[in-house]
Amino acid sequence: MSTAHIPVITVSYNSPDLIEALLRTFRQFYANKVYVIDGSHPDISLQIKAIAESFPNVEFIPFGYNIHHGPGMSWAIRNLGLEGQVLFLDSDVEIVKGGFLESLQGELTPELWGVGSIQQVNEQGYDRPDDGEVAYLHPACMLVNMDVMRQWPLPIKHGAPMITTMLALHRAGKADLLKHVQWVRDDFGSETARHYIKHPWQGTVVRTGGYHYDLPAADSAVDQHLLAFVPADAQKLVEVGCHNGVFAKAYRAAHPICDYTGVEADPALANLARPHCDYVFNTDIEQADDKFYAHVAGADCWILGDVLSSLRDPWAMLARIRRHIKPGGTVVASLRNFQHWSMQARLAVGDLRYQPGTVLDLPDVRVFTRGTILDMFQQAGFRIAGGTPVIREEAGREAFLPALRALAQASGSDPDTAVQDALPWQYIILAQAA
Repeated sequence: MSTAHIPVITVSYNSPDLIEALLRTFRQFYANKVYVIDGSHPDISLQIKAIAESFPNVEFIPFGYNIHHGPGMSWAIRNLGLEGQVLFLDSDVEIVKGGFLESLQGELTPELWGVGSIQQVNEQGYDRPDDGEVAYLHPACMLVNMDVMRQWPLPIKHGAPMITTMLALHRAGKADLLKHVQWVRDDFGSETARHYIKHPWQGTVVRTGGYHYDLPAADSAVDQHLLAFVPADAQKLVEVGCHNGVFAKAYRAAHPICDYTGVEADPALANLARPHCDYVFNTDIEQADDKFYAHVAGADCWILGDVLSSLRDPWAMLARIRRHIKPGGTVVASLRNFQHWSMQARLAVGDLRYQPGTVLDLPDVRVFTRGTILDMFQQAGFRIAGGTPVIREEAGREAFLPALRALAQASGSDPDTAVQDALPWQYIILAQAA
């Protein structure tokens, strides 16, 4: 069977000379369509664009920021309409001899996920040395069956971008869907003898100073109460209002192997969050399109930190999340309590002003109490699986509680419940898709 129909995906970053060497040497032997997923800085991206356009049948797709290897691959899988067999190839390689694509195709039978170089790693994706139980197919040069690939988790930003896929195959007892090809191991190893491909190991990393996985997040506090309720075993997470990525960084510090998507309307904050998420959508969540929901379909955890009160229609938002979340998936949310004693005291004297750092903050367009929070989640198709009230140490509170108790008695309500509901500053909600 001819290999001419096989598209090639490569993810480039800030190295015009490397992508030029790849395209020049590949074109000496093959005319296949090549997609260059580019995460370079805008000025360098222009150089890579010119190089890509100088070769026939090359499509250049710039992002203007470092999309990273795994997310770049995943974007291509989700958005390019790829079918059949697809070759993924590092951007820092040179082809020294034709025939490698034919060799890989000869090994890839229809039932396989993919073929290439396999080594054994542990469940964190590390090989120290080949002593792990997990078979890991390296994305540097692999030929895959796209219909099989789409049945398993996609690559992530983590330093071993295929680890979620390989763990899923390993845990399902399906490592036999991978096939090792020894020449790929040889060509991407430290040996000087090459069969088909020259690969200066980690050429892009050496050239650019790394992929910046460990960039510090901008200085801001993490809501530890909210963080404590995010499931440790979540595999695919969506954080709405991810701000500068500090929450994503905190979660991934403890749970690095996950697919983490951020949503942030502020462009500057979205750029700050990108090093800490697999992908960040710079959009208003209430204006998100079908491509966004296709990207996050099947997520098993949505994180909504002080988000619902700023939405025009939080009830519709939760219902939409419910339609796209994985069966049994969870929403972890924080909402400020409009029944807080300080808010009731302000209402009593007509001081209903929006103020930063108060229960009624500047972005708010909706307000909630414990009862209305529970009702909203239940209406959207969730059951409350856990949560906690967050009660602060607050000066002057005790002077107001007798008045709240008396008001409840006068209205025929339970005074103890009225006081109890006036204490929390915010509620953390863990809701599960019913």
